[in-house]
Amino acid sequence: MADEIQNAGAAGAPGGERRGRGGPGGGRGRGPGGGNDRDRGGRGRRDGNNPVEAAGEELVEKLVHINRVSKTVKGGKRFGFAALVVVGDAKGRVGFGHGKAREVPEAIQKATAAAKKAMIRVPLRDGRTLHHDGYGHFGAGKVYVRSAAQGTGIIAGGPMRAVFEALGVADVVTKSVGTNNPYNMIRATFASLVDQTSPKAVAQRRGKKIADLMARRGDVSARVAEADAEAMA
Repeated sequence: MADEIQNAGAAGAPGGERRGRGGPGGGRGRGPGGGNDRDRGGRGRRDGNNPVEAAGEELVEKLVHINRVSKTVKGGKRFGFAALVVVGDAKGRVGFGHGKAREVPEAIQKATAAAKKAMIRVPLRDGRTLHHDGYGHFGAGKVYVRSAAQGTGIIAGGPMRAVFEALGVADVVTKSVGTNNPYNMIRATFASLVDQTSPKAVAQRRGKKIADLMARRGDVSARVAEADAEAMA
C-alpha cells in the first residue's frame, strides 16, 4: 500500500509529464518550449519586397517643392508639410509623387516612394531629346515642349527642368503659360510626355517599315532613312 501511495504522489508532482500547461516542457504550453508557440516576428517578412529597391536601380531624385499645410481637427489645427518629388533613371523613365507628413523628412520619403510607383517610360531620340513636339495642360497650366538640336541644352525653368533632368533629356525647348503652380506644371509636363511616340511604334501600328516613314521627309534621302531606321531598331 505504501508503494502505491508513493507512485501516485510522483505522478501528481509539478514535474509530472501528464498535462503540463505553461511549463518549459509542456506539450500545450505557450512558453519557450510550448508546442503551439508562434513566431511573433512574422511581420518582418514584408521587408525587402519593394520591386524598385530589389532591382537596385540608381535613380535621380529631385525635390521640386515643399510647403506647409494644416488640417483643422476638433482640438484646433494640426500642421504638417507637403513635398513634391520627381524621380527618374536618366534613361527614359520618370515619375512624380506627392507626400504629406508631420515632419519634412517623412513627407519627402512618402513623396519619393509614390514617385517610384508611378514612373512612366518616354521614348527618346538618340537618348538626348524628344522625338517630336508636344503639348500638355492641366488646370490653368499649359506646357509646350519641342525637340532641339544637339548642344541646345535644357531650356526650361523650375519644375519642368527637374522633370527633364530626371528623364535624361539633354536638349529640349519648353514654354509654360497660365500658372506658376508647381503641381499643375508637373502634371501638364507629364501630359505632354505621355503623348510622345517613336517612329518604331508608328511603323508597327501602321504595318510599315521605319525607312519608309523616314524617307517621306523632304530633306531625308532613302540611304539616310535606312541608316536612321537601323539605329532606331
